[in-house]
Amino acid sequence: MAEVKRRPNESVDELVKRFKKQVQKEGIMKEIKKREYFVAPSVVRRKKQAAARKKKPAAD
Repeated sequence: MAEVKRRPNESVDELVKRFKKQVQKEGIMKEIKKREYFVAPSVVRRKKQAAARKKKPAAD
């Protein structure tokens, strides 16, 4: 969980900027988007296999 404490003489804008940076660093938004909806394990497996096939160079 991202947590920032206000420093003396720090503006709210600077505080929000530090908070956003912390959230980005911890990958919280990425995790939220990932959990936005359920994906069945079989679908995850198929997508992973398809990505691996794309990544693998074609045999000539």
